[in-house]
Amino acid sequence: MAVTSEASLRYSTHPLDKYLRADRLPHIWCSGCGIGVALGSILRAIDRRVREGSLDPSKVVFVTGIGCSARASFYVGFDSAHTIHGRAIAFASGAKLANPELQVMVVGGDGDIAGIGGNHLIHAARRNLDIIVFMITNFVYAMTGGQLAPTTPQGLYTTTTPHGNPERPLNVIKLVSALMPNYVARASITHPPLIEQYTYKALGMEGFRFIEIMSTCPEVFGRHAGYRDPVTLYNVLRSKVRVKQNPHVDESELSWESGIVLGEYLIRNEPGYVRKLKEVVR
Repeated sequence: MAVTSEASLRYSTHPLDKYLRADRLPHIWCSGCGIGVALGSILRAIDRRVREGSLDPSKVVFVTGIGCSARASFYVGFDSAHTIHGRAIAFASGAKLANPELQVMVVGGDGDIAGIGGNHLIHAARRNLDIIVFMITNFVYAMTGGQLAPTTPQGLYTTTTPHGNPERPLNVIKLVSALMPNYVARASITHPPLIEQYTYKALGMEGFRFIEIMSTCPEVFGRHAGYRDPVTLYNVLRSKVRVKQNPHVDESELSWESGIVLGEYLIRNEPGYVRKLKEVVR
């Protein structure tokens, strides 16, 4: 039986290395953070499309704003832009309209996408703009100090709600679905194959595609919620999510108490904004 040497293990390549800027590794994400799991699943879906010949990697563009999730643009080997806080969708809109052949993907956190960038999210979905938006939800502004986010569970301590969060969390799935884009889904880092499956599907569609990814943040959210240990927080999140086939949008409430439903909430095949715009110009 052949024995794998330590040297060969050290220099062996990972199947996804061709999509990464390996010289920038190791990454900055904390131990137990789920963003790496989310990014790995997204890249696996891209790899499937590339290998089958339905996606040209030279036309993939990653756009991010500010925050932990936004650091994804630092590590992917595609053309990418690290923009200002909340403006990733605006930048991505310009890139797509300037060159409709691009496959433009936005990656951001719940604060960056739904909070500071919420207005851009609304109108990109309303237009059915041809981009994919991944919102990685960790329930808090993690990188900037643990402040209250639009998705923070009610009653939770944060640095800006020291007596507990008095606000209801924003249900972004219901918000985006009401604007009737082509695709709305929710996944979780506790179920990586779902992230890959939904991303693969979204890559084959036009129009606006939105995928929320529930994620763990033991260093900030977990500490505030009483789950400092990464494994404990992962298991808690896994116990709160459940997968459902074709869930109704009324089942999409973001409830830390009663649970969070994963699934594909909206699937349509309407013409995307680029196609409509070309018709108008023609």
